[in-house]
Amino acid sequence: MEKIAIIELNEKNLSLSIYKISNGKSMLALNKNQYHDIGIEIESLELVSPKLKNEILDMLKIYRKMIEDHKVDKIFAVCSNIILRARNYRGIFDEIYNNTGLNFTILSDEDTIKYLFNAIVNNIDNAKGVFLHIGGNNCYLVRYNRRAILSSTIIPVGTYNTTQPYQNLDQMVDSFKKNISSKIALGKIEEEVKVVATGISCLALGKLAKKVQRYSLDLDNNYTLTKDILDKTCQFVSGIDLDKIKKIKGIDYEEADKILIGIALIKALFELLGLNEVSITTSNVRRGLLQFNVLNAQQERFNDLLSNSLESFYEFAKDEFSINPQVYNMATILFKQLKVMHKLPRFYVKPLRIASFMYDCGKCINAENYTKYGFDKIVFSDIVGATHRELLIAGFICKSQNLDDLSLNEWIKYKDILTDEDLDAVRKLGIIVKLAVALNASGKPVVNDIVCDILGDSIIMKTIVDGDARYEILEGMKVAQDYKKVFKKSLQII
Repeated sequence: MEKIAIIELNEKNLSLSIYKISNGKSMLALNKNQYHDIGIEIESLELVSPKLKNEILDMLKIYRKMIEDHKVDKIFAVCSNIILRARNYRGIFDEIYNNTGLNFTILSDEDTIKYLFNAIVNNIDNAKGVFLHIGGNNCYLVRYNRRAILSSTIIPVGTYNTTQPYQNLDQMVDSFKKNISSKIALGKIEEEVKVVATGISCLALGKLAKKVQRYSLDLDNNYTLTKDILDKTCQFVSGIDLDKIKKIKGIDYEEADKILIGIALIKALFELLGLNEVSITTSNVRRGLLQFNVLNAQQERFNDLLSNSLESFYEFAKDEFSINPQVYNMATILFKQLKVMHKLPRFYVKPLRIASFMYDCGKCINAENYTKYGFDKIVFSDIVGATHRELLIAGFICKSQNLDDLSLNEWIKYKDILTDEDLDAVRKLGIIVKLAVALNASGKPVVNDIVCDILGDSIIMKTIVDGDARYEILEGMKVAQDYKKVFKKSLQII
């Protein structure tokens, strides 16, 4: 196993991320952020003050000690190109290197676009699309298709280089639209093209929008922001002062004074580009740098995002007794064989894949009653390649391995995302996962396939085996009572 550290210095943060790398899979092991005012200082003074320089240097010494304690194999240190506008930046980096041994690379706009692109296409399941990044100095509009950048546009307007005072949000939006239009011609984006938005301002807007919408799931990545919700959010922030925005839960206090500028920029670009919705993503430069420099060489170029994400989770969660791939394969077979029984559309295949591959993820909390605790692990483990609805369904499927764990009170919390059809599907798929686990009870792939015959009020499952499957059949028959409760037919396994 290898450990990679990435340090990023940008207009508002000094960040450290440490990743574990194994077999081309990654897991975030440590993430630290320290706020500073370097963007504001550079914009106003064109230099970094001795006080702030010393604060950054002291924090880098702390980060260096953390890196040594974690026995990191390789370090990447990068800095936003906003630093180039500081007259004393060379002296700062010389002092950093002399005191910490860290050699920073200053990212060009092209580097930033490259890393953001690699992060996004490995986070959001979208073969053809556009991503929009709201930055401190610039905004980036990048069109891509099948993991290749087709074109990129750098818009020289950002949250930190906007100093003109405005009376209200609408005035700010109009000014941005005129400013951008006078510098760059932006064409409308076709309705069928998916647009992904990234950046601190986009994440803050997503948090605010979810509160305005009363969205039930507190999940930032892959949240869909519609034009209607954007307009309502703009009305909301226009009616409250900055101090109240700073007190909203989930909004970084230090970033609150830039939120209005970020929202105005996003709304201006929504209108200029004719957008109806965007998907907010947590993708960032650090994740893209790791993907481009470390993971891409070890992964297939056109991989399945969901499968890769599930395998990454499994790589760091498995032990010598783990049978997750076998349960996943058997659940897929059962879904096909029982299609006449469950009558579910293909939409539910992806939630079933997640739930079956992570059927025992709750064991880190309680090994004996793991089904009860799998919901949060599935929903909040940063599984990519699935929508919020699919993740919720997968979490409830995991719980429904024990039907008593499926609480309708908890289900109702997410009624704005889930449907009545989903509840029926969750019960059926929970039994399929439970049966898949039972048919792998010995921990060995004894049962290779299943053939089902429906005879009146009963169903006979014929196992195709490679070895002695008596224990698997015995455990499988323990599911018969729950099977009859959900599918209304008796189960016989032979």
